[in-house]
Amino acid sequence: MRASPLDVVRSLAFYLAFYPGTLVFIAAVGVTSLFGREPMRRSVRGWGRFHRWCCRWLLGIRLKIEGTMPNDGVLVAMKHESFFEAIDLPVQMDFPAPFPKAELVNLPGWGWAARTYGVVKVEREEGAKALRAMVASARGFAAQGRPLAIFPEGTRVPHGSRVPLQSGFAGLYKLLALPVVPVAVDSGRLYHRLWKKSGTITLRVGERIEPGLPRAEVEALVLERINVLND
Repeated sequence: MRASPLDVVRSLAFYLAFYPGTLVFIAAVGVTSLFGREPMRRSVRGWGRFHRWCCRWLLGIRLKIEGTMPNDGVLVAMKHESFFEAIDLPVQMDFPAPFPKAELVNLPGWGWAARTYGVVKVEREEGAKALRAMVASARGFAAQGRPLAIFPEGTRVPHGSRVPLQSGFAGLYKLLALPVVPVAVDSGRLYHRLWKKSGTITLRVGERIEPGLPRAEVEALVLERINVLND
């Protein structure tokens, strides 16, 4: 679908507003973290709300959530089609703990803010040692009642595509022994492009999957439920 002149104007306005604004929120996280976890959490949530505002009023993108996002210590397995759902996580749930790639956590500025907020760093090349560290970190956040938000495909996937889950997802599911809440999203058709399109992005919350299922069964269930919005 080709971009219209209005798409170009809206996208430029979004870039000029959102990315400089993000620098302000990174600084705000640093300042508010000096006063405790709750002020810092509000700064991160404010960043997510600022992003939603930019999407709604500059890009013409609305968000519809079908179902109820969890706010307890469960593993949320979300389809990943664009940066939209990653940035929106702090607004969707109450203080979620995401699983960003190590290279993101190591970025100057943003990485420091992420570590201050509390995330589970994903070290893909470090094998069993990295998995043990991820599980220990995730258990700590889940014990605090924080939802654990993971993109089990491992990377952004074009809208309409269906790819196998990363092998580490089943290991996390087994070792954490937590319920899984699958979430489908269709953001890629509007947001994952240089010139973004207006419209409605949908998040659909699937039925909770209890712990203890065999690997093949849980992977099949999650894969099916995160892809229900594929065209």
